[in-house]
Amino acid sequence: MAAEALVGDPSAHPVAPLQQVLAAIHDPVRLEIVRRLHNAGGPMQCGALYDGINKSTATHHFKVLREAGVTERLVIDGLTYQRLRREQVGAAIPGLLESVVAGANREAGLS
Repeated sequence: MAAEALVGDPSAHPVAPLQQVLAAIHDPVRLEIVRRLHNAGGPMQCGALYDGINKSTATHHFKVLREAGVTERLVIDGLTYQRLRREQVGAAIPGLLESVVAGANREAGLS
């Protein structure tokens, strides 16, 4: 069984107000990260979540999403993953992730 550990305190970054969450997912790179996480249905290794940007830029985008309460970082068997906080965001802002991801999937030709 994989050893899983949440990095940091999830209560340190509750789901932010709607305006901050929308600002976080407005950026095309962060929207793509959210889309990939949502479609995966579970945690994904950080490197699988972005294309065409360097690691430090990706780290910034992960931080913005985490501080908005949209994602959380965890370590599984020594590897860093990101996980969408689907239930928490859905409770705070019902229907947001599903609507945004449906639109992003349509634009990506996946609907």
